Amino acid sequence: MTLRQLFPFLLAPWLLGQALANPYETTLDNGLRIIVKEDRRAPTAVHMVWYRIGSVDEVDGQSGVAHALEHMMFKGTPSVGPGEFNRLVAAAGGRDNAFTSRDYTAYFQQIPKEKLGEMMQLEADRMRHLNVDPKEFEQEIKVIMEERRMRTDDDPDAKLFEQMNAAAFLVHPYRRPIIGWMDDLENMSATSLKAWYDTWYVPNNAYVVVTGDVDHQAVFELARQHYGALAARPLPARRDLVEPRQEGPRRITVKAPAELPSLLLAYKAPILRDPKNDRDPYALEILTAILNGHDAARFNKKLVREDKVALSAGVGYDSTARGPGLIFLYGTPSEGRSVAELEAALRAEIDRIRQDGVSEAELKRTRAQLIAGQVYKLDSMFGQAMEIGQTEAVGLAWKDVDTMRERLQQVSAADVQAVAKKYFDDNALTVGILDPQALDGKPRRPAVATRH
Repeated sequence: MTLRQLFPFLLAPWLLGQALANPYETTLDNGLRIIVKEDRRAPTAVHMVWYRIGSVDEVDGQSGVAHALEHMMFKGTPSVGPGEFNRLVAAAGGRDNAFTSRDYTAYFQQIPKEKLGEMMQLEADRMRHLNVDPKEFEQEIKVIMEERRMRTDDDPDAKLFEQMNAAAFLVHPYRRPIIGWMDDLENMSATSLKAWYDTWYVPNNAYVVVTGDVDHQAVFELARQHYGALAARPLPARRDLVEPRQEGPRRITVKAPAELPSLLLAYKAPILRDPKNDRDPYALEILTAILNGHDAARFNKKLVREDKVALSAGVGYDSTARGPGLIFLYGTPSEGRSVAELEAALRAEIDRIRQDGVSEAELKRTRAQLIAGQVYKLDSMFGQAMEIGQTEAVGLAWKDVDTMRERLQQVSAADVQAVAKKYFDDNALTVGILDPQALDGKPRRPAVATRH
């Protein structure tokens, strides 16, 4: 459930210098920012276009429009026919796709470095000249509805998460699913997608991230050549809705065909807004890793292997987002154990940290795991581009990464104990329980991603 873990720390000096010597950035006259991370280890490049628009910006009755437009972005322009975008990327020796989140929509290609200009030309073309053809939309909305059936309606755990999320937030748009409610999809039109595209797909609402075996000045020049002629347009004012304070626990039960019950506990949690001065989000990141960040973490060791109260148990927390945050505890009880027993066991592990804290040895072991994750991430050009893009998408800056690493390594055992006491409050808790019903005998389709 966690999108990513925050950036670890204590890298060897040579590795730290290599990682942080760049990116470089510039802003075109039309407001489009270009961020370049040079990495000479392989003759490839990653090109990503990020739009500051996601499902959080939708309104009731139009849920899913951001994701639906992402699909339509592959349906062609006057100069590139439907499906040709994918074919041209493949012909260049690359791969491509796109993804929509609550906070942003992004498109990427990973290609040989000499093909970077061609990718910019393709993306600039569809940034301004997309065909939102009603006939193409009629076919694609059927694909999206089938995707929803596969990913949510036929997946009892996904259905539980969707309904628990809708209960946890009363006002904030995070209560709506990214893919959209089925009724909204059934009533969506090509006209609403075209309006969304015309409003938000403009250079001053986007930024480009390039990583790989490139020279940043050459990339800036390519960007001016391909993106520079696109005109900026005024953006509508956005209102950040404030979720009212939760005044007591909420519980929902979802009945669905399934083999086993499952449990979700969602607590309201802080989001990183000020990387230099915020404290609690860093401590919560460490806490989640202590509970479930490695094989020797507490949930797996205590609940699964020792007490055998859970077949699986985990924790999820994303400290960066445009909207409010949640920290999740989740699991499936072992055979012969109940959901109530699992809930008590999850709570007991939090209570242990509240009362006894965590040891320095446990803290050190968790940090070692986080360091390993950072090293692996640096091996991936795509991972580096994702880190930059996601950091920018939630209102932070890639330049904040240094500060976040430093602040994370300053988390103490006392900080971890303090956030365990502060945020696991029943008054800010939403509980979701999957009550398994008899399987209907229908074959379960795998929730695989559709090819756009």
